[in-house]
Amino acid sequence: MNPADLGLPVDVPSTALFTDHYELTMLQAALANGTADRRSVFEVFTRRLPEGRRYGVVAGTGRVLDAVENFRFDAAVLEFLRERAVVDMRTLDWLASYRFSGDIWGYPEGEVYFPGSPVLRVEGSFAECVLLETVVLSILNHDSAIAAAASRMASAAGGRPLIEMGARRTHELAAVASARAAYVGGFASTSDLAAGFRYGIPTVGTSAHAFTLVHDSERDAFQAQAASLGGSTTLLVDTYDVAEAVRTAVEVAGTGLGAVRIDSGDLLLVAHRVRQQLDELGATSTRIVVTSDLDEYAIASLAAAPVDAYGVGTQLVTGSGHPTCSMVYKLVARATSADPKAALHPVAKKSSGGKTSVGGRKWAARRRDADGVAEAEVLGTGPVPTALAGEQLLTQLVKGGEVVAREPLEAARDRHRGALAALPLSATQLSRGEAVIPTEYA
Repeated sequence: MNPADLGLPVDVPSTALFTDHYELTMLQAALANGTADRRSVFEVFTRRLPEGRRYGVVAGTGRVLDAVENFRFDAAVLEFLRERAVVDMRTLDWLASYRFSGDIWGYPEGEVYFPGSPVLRVEGSFAECVLLETVVLSILNHDSAIAAAASRMASAAGGRPLIEMGARRTHELAAVASARAAYVGGFASTSDLAAGFRYGIPTVGTSAHAFTLVHDSERDAFQAQAASLGGSTTLLVDTYDVAEAVRTAVEVAGTGLGAVRIDSGDLLLVAHRVRQQLDELGATSTRIVVTSDLDEYAIASLAAAPVDAYGVGTQLVTGSGHPTCSMVYKLVARATSADPKAALHPVAKKSSGGKTSVGGRKWAARRRDADGVAEAEVLGTGPVPTALAGEQLLTQLVKGGEVVAREPLEAARDRHRGALAALPLSATQLSRGEAVIPTEYA
């Protein structure tokens, strides 16, 4: 069974209203003056990385493909638009048969990106492309922010597994998307069952403090949990006194106890004390899991601690201080007529305040040194230099309105691991700095 084919409560029947009002008013005006059918190219990019970040992570591509496929104006949606007089009848008739029929190219999910990188390129008529702006940006901005935070945390963890635990700290649907993005970025599992069901991500979880508190004693709680889940379970040991709880946990579950979880206090100090106590009690194989509002800096500070796994919630699902990537969706080229053979002409926004854009339908490639390490992100609008022909980053995702590059989530996860490994070592530093490689225009 493939849960993705079932249609879940976390999905919506149509993504057509995941857009801004002005997308439809632009459409109405374009239909009226004849520019709606002009061939156009839109690109998604960010002008800068969040402060202190050395690279970005492309995530949400698979969800974008789903959203484009489900961008349909059904009878209920059309009636809503008619009742509110959002657009005129001519536009409603056009929307009734809307199906994206163009092409989409993009950086494959899990790839890294830098300022200016055209992470997604949408090509088709102005009318069909302009409608997708909001839903595309809402997915890519959110998921890429979470994946970037996850990647930094995974690097800080140094190979120790990370558990995504943020479902109670964000919107219920955002929690599912966050778990997916975190998995792309390097997390090993999630506590969110909807994410496990929808995307096949491994799920984990045992008990919270409430389970201990509902029992007459901590021993009773541990005995109940061990009897139900077995001695390999993870017991939460910081409800009362940690040292006493560890002693009781080993007495109840034996020296084969799977793990203990610490959720409060000075994690560095407590982890060392718990490790020593477990070893003295003979539970040398019992693992230590720490939680408690961790971010990449807290995880890095525990590098020397005897910690075996980390659980991360709030800081992950809020992008560890950067909940968006500030990606934009800009028209970069368009034809001067509705003739499908009309040539494309570069267009660009020229304004003050750092909101300029670079016109032209772009290619992107990553130049590498003799050792295969990335040294520059190269963008251009003309012919691709021969030396970079084999290093191009954009791949076709949609052709003639049909998705052609859907892939398992594991593929994006593996791709990110490889992309990160090919960056300079300083990419994983948590100290503040600029993008780890420069963006160059050919």
